[in-house]
Amino acid sequence: MLLSPNIDEALHPHELPRVYCQRVAHLKALACLSQAAGQAPPESLLLAADTVICTARRLFPKTEDPQQARSYLEYLSGRRHRAITTVALYKFLPAHSSSVPPKALASRTVQTVVSFNRLSKTQIAHYLSTEEWKNKAGGYAIQGYAASFVKFISGSYSNVVGLPLFETAQLFRGQGWLP
Repeated sequence: MLLSPNIDEALHPHELPRVYCQRVAHLKALACLSQAAGQAPPESLLLAADTVICTARRLFPKTEDPQQARSYLEYLSGRRHRAITTVALYKFLPAHSSSVPPKALASRTVQTVVSFNRLSKTQIAHYLSTEEWKNKAGGYAIQGYAASFVKFISGSYSNVVGLPLFETAQLFRGQGWLP
């Protein structure tokens, strides 16, 4: 079952990117648990995640329009930034235990450092025309044309895509769902 929660993803004042990412991933999970109450088989697992792009304390949330994507890309041009993803694993509880607030079985937060080369106005304009930037944290999708901007990466590539596969598999292994 695939769920898409409708939650408030607004940044709280003075909230650090890592804390924001953790909070939003857990809010998504809790909203999905509520949304799917009674539909999911008891004891089934729910995986929720959130990815952010940031530099120091500045957060680059999902893009809403090409002007926002352009401003993100111009800022990230020639700079190092971080992709942070929190993955949270929850268990659907039986209906009679609904008064007990659900707690994550486990969660992991992964950080990857990415450095872009200096981007020309032409490169940015071309990238915007691909529309790969739509609804992407930081205004880019590393698995597409933006891969040609990456000068350096340290950490998990799949984390920058949006789901750190090794850590996610480890969460499932910890619950006996993967060998």
